[in-house]
Amino acid sequence: MDKSIERIARVLRTDKDTVGNLCKRMEEVTGRRNVPQKVVEENDLLVEKSLAALGVGNKAFNFEVYQALINKVKKNDATIFDLFRKPRCIDYKGCKTLLDFAKELANVGDGFFLKKEKAVELLRSQPPLNIMKALGYADVKELIEKEDIDQVFAALRFGEEREWLNEVFFAQYKNLAADDFERRSIRLEVLDGKWLTIAEQFLKKKYHNISHLKELGVIFVIPLELRTPGETMRVFGLILHYLHEVSFYAKLFTLYAQTPANFADRIISCLRGDVLDEQMHSHVVSNWLIVQRYLAKEDEYDWRLFAPHVNPEALHWTKAEEDIARLNERFENLDLHFWHNLDYVGDFYRTESGVDNLVSFNLIDTVMSLVMEKDMIKYLYHHQEALWNELFMEYVGGRDEMERLTIENFMKGYIAF
Repeated sequence: MDKSIERIARVLRTDKDTVGNLCKRMEEVTGRRNVPQKVVEENDLLVEKSLAALGVGNKAFNFEVYQALINKVKKNDATIFDLFRKPRCIDYKGCKTLLDFAKELANVGDGFFLKKEKAVELLRSQPPLNIMKALGYADVKELIEKEDIDQVFAALRFGEEREWLNEVFFAQYKNLAADDFERRSIRLEVLDGKWLTIAEQFLKKKYHNISHLKELGVIFVIPLELRTPGETMRVFGLILHYLHEVSFYAKLFTLYAQTPANFADRIISCLRGDVLDEQMHSHVVSNWLIVQRYLAKEDEYDWRLFAPHVNPEALHWTKAEEDIARLNERFENLDLHFWHNLDYVGDFYRTESGVDNLVSFNLIDTVMSLVMEKDMIKYLYHHQEALWNELFMEYVGGRDEMERLTIENFMKGYIAF
């Protein structure tokens, strides 16, 4: 079997026959030859270039390569911390420069989101009792009058019980119609400090203080001072990622509005992050699952991670990493271009005990590993998911075509050839 296919299968932790049969079928369908060889050759060239820039030899140990990448992102983080005027992100003013750069770089435009009056109607129908109690409101009318609706909806994610959210509040979404949505800009929010106490358990579980509301077109930051090395890059990267993710789902919502009968069900499926959980016929080797979330965070041995698939999350990160690299066009001293095109790049390096371990050159894997360094957590799955995407894009002719096919087949759950 071709060594390139074996290399790719090893990184993806999947069977080499799975990759080999897939590539053979995709070559027959698309006429594009030698894709695995091209992907591996480009990976090796980018690794060689990156190691030279880091001053690390090709025969370095695993920890030397890993530490060089960590040191690189730590230096980049300190540089953008200064560029963004030392953001504290404990309020909107303290985070404004960072948010302004993110909006300008992502340049995602407006989207198709739930109307504010409909959001208010949902709150009136099912008042969030835990939030009202925490803020000292006697009734939902007072909550609506005194609080920002976007911030209340953000607080639902961490201020109310999951069972109530899913079975009571979100059950109302079954009645949503396309007329309940409108076109408007994506909004970036830094929540008021009063929400921090309510959000403490959420922060422990999520490992980061940023999330989003796809249906409202809102990205929110829970106010926390940036103290850990890598935090500025992590926050900046997450905001860019969510801008692209919210924009992606807005395209789906716009498409689903064209078939009103199924609109609500499709919106709910998107918000749940549904992924097919059934094995497709074994003889159909060119079906690519659409995996719309990072399954490795839930179960690193989920069978769907080892089956051919595309991952929109990884696509949003690719765009975010390109946004970050583009800062160099205006501020060459940042040296952020180093990370350009490294999202799917990585290789195995030997430990001092003689064991080969994978090192990801992916920016987000490196940033998250730096932030979680004290907990000895290393990240690889952003790189692995980006590699599945890279294979797919090489066969279909690029990122735009991948995104088009993903959106068109999203509800079906897979792309067939």
